Amino acid sequence: MTAPRERTVVVDGKALASTLRSEIQHEIARLVAAGHRPPCLAVVLVGDNPASMSYIKGKRRACERAGMTSREHDLPADATQEDVVDLVEALNRDASVDGILVQLPLPKPLDASAVIEAIDPAKDVDGLTTHNAGRLVAGLPGLRPCTPLGILAVLERHAVPIEGASAVVIGRSILVGKPISLLLLERNATVTICHSRTRDLAGVVREADILVAAAGSPRLVKGDWIRPGAAVIDLGVNIVDGVQHGDVDFDAALGVAGLLTPSRGGVGPLTITMLLRNTLEAYQTRHGLRS
Repeated sequence: MTAPRERTVVVDGKALASTLRSEIQHEIARLVAAGHRPPCLAVVLVGDNPASMSYIKGKRRACERAGMTSREHDLPADATQEDVVDLVEALNRDASVDGILVQLPLPKPLDASAVIEAIDPAKDVDGLTTHNAGRLVAGLPGLRPCTPLGILAVLERHAVPIEGASAVVIGRSILVGKPISLLLLERNATVTICHSRTRDLAGVVREADILVAAAGSPRLVKGDWIRPGAAVIDLGVNIVDGVQHGDVDFDAALGVAGLLTPSRGGVGPLTITMLLRNTLEAYQTRHGLRS
């Protein structure tokens, strides 16, 4: 007789994002009612990359719905490194701007790292400056990258135990892998970071209570790699023959994982939500309004 399959909770990232955005909206409304101006996010776009323009449109709508001010600063694709850095530094000096986001990727030959480093860490709502990364490593307060914060929101809102859990992160990027590893460690998980040279990756993954797959490899994680009842967070966005796949074999993971995020509509909607939260946090910190 075949043992019954576990019931898998498939995360509805859009619904969770809507709940969190309502909380942000209410906090902003409270601050405005108390006589404060709304938080302001400045977005820098260089060139006319269609995907970047679409992302910015989504960020603009999200800001408006939350009651934030969104300012867009467009530069031509042939803008120089000096042009971009000068704009960022002007936004640093602008007291009416609380958060600065430089939309990536930048056109070649611009140096994205140098542009990011020009952002005032207090306005670095993407959490990508080495100053904020260093504060994360040191366990000090600071602005954190948005996607890792979205992962934490999923785990926390679904009451996934983190303290004492065995957490495995596949991927070591500065955008996701490294910061989520540190954030989980900060919450007392035992964290293993895996990558392309990890020996017996399947064996390591099978020990995970929490698995974060951010390798950029379609359906890398098989169903029999997953510990029954594990929380599986899939960050993969891989297009194969025109179809989007995650880093986890979703169908095979159903009935094995206790919690599972789909590649589409999972953590993705939470990234912009965490950008809004970071902008609100930067605003509150700069103006001494943290409750």
